[in-house]
Amino acid sequence: MKWALRLAAALIAFVIALTLVGYWLPVQHEASRSAEFTKPPEQVFALVSDIENYGSWWPEGTEVRVAVVESAPPARFVTRIDEPDAPFGGMWTMEIVPAPGGSRLTITERGEIYNPIFRVLARFVFGYEATIESCLEAARRRLST
Repeated sequence: MKWALRLAAALIAFVIALTLVGYWLPVQHEASRSAEFTKPPEQVFALVSDIENYGSWWPEGTEVRVAVVESAPPARFVTRIDEPDAPFGGMWTMEIVPAPGGSRLTITERGEIYNPIFRVLARFVFGYEATIESCLEAARRRLST
């Protein structure tokens, strides 16, 4: 019985410690990643700007509603999270430039994580770039077909 109480106390202390660390971390962060594609900028822009069909090529994209902030085909597309009660928010800027043999897509996330425990997980476990990298990989798969 004592071991169960000690375990419970240790778990509570761990959660409190995570929360305190999370409060010390900044709410805002910025992360950026790039990838090259063998498709022209117009095709890459068509894919990343079609927010209604994100779920057909990037399953994670269907979890969050986004709103278009700026659209300048075929070079720039900016979205923001459009869910006021979400534990996170922010904007994605997608810039597409011609590159040898195709184009280069750079995604920059200017994000906010409101929950302190989520801030700790994003900073130390998943990394701020994880979602960007999964999007670039999904785009790579989709554009290679």
